[in-house]
Amino acid sequence: MTNDVGADAAVTVVMPTYNEAGNLPRMAEAVLQLPLGGLHLKIVDDSSPDGTGRIADELAEKYNADGRRRMSVLHRTEKDGLGRAYTAGMGAALDEGAQYVVQMDADGSHPVEAVPQMLGTAVATGVGLVVGSRYVEGGALDEDWGVHRVLLSRFANRYARTVLGTKIRDITAGFNLWTAAALRDVDLATLDSAGYSFQVELKYKAVRAGHSAVEIPIRFEERTEGVSKMTLRTQLESAVVPIRLRMRNK
Repeated sequence: MTNDVGADAAVTVVMPTYNEAGNLPRMAEAVLQLPLGGLHLKIVDDSSPDGTGRIADELAEKYNADGRRRMSVLHRTEKDGLGRAYTAGMGAALDEGAQYVVQMDADGSHPVEAVPQMLGTAVATGVGLVVGSRYVEGGALDEDWGVHRVLLSRFANRYARTVLGTKIRDITAGFNLWTAAALRDVDLATLDSAGYSFQVELKYKAVRAGHSAVEIPIRFEERTEGVSKMTLRTQLESAVVPIRLRMRNK
């Protein structure tokens, strides 16, 4: 990235984990190799029984060995939803002085190399949110996604956009870069969603608070290790949340 201000900005990548022992070492390496001087990786582990939390601590010790605090681990005592894990991690990042916060999955589905572009876009445009989007021109889904998953994902986005009246094409996206100002204006403590619908609620409230969003195209990859955390309960929550948000904000 050519913008020196952006390249040196305090950027924290928040990465929730639950049973991601097979993915975390390569993901931590990929993130911490990015050419961003102010980059920090914060793992939020929900007491993974496969030892992910222990591996995260070992990686943090390794990457902090030169005296720079490049990685930290937030250990939570229970698995109570992606949304709450993100709220905890993002809140901690703001308390530690992050100027920008990136949401990223630990399973390798999000292109790590897109982070500098997302940061550069935020710096250049002044928007509160940059979305790594599957559904703008140039965006794509892994070919290994079945027809059912593709149709469900596209329907979920169209449904949420229609109910909420938003122009964000990939409102369910989990790969996002936020300014600290946008997150503070939303007030993370007021978010209700525990599961994947957190992605929708946070974007909707940020836009209502007056922040603009820019979408850049990404290719969403299928995970190669571990299993998806998507359940019927989270799918049902995702259907109810847009209606609840709209009813509260008539």
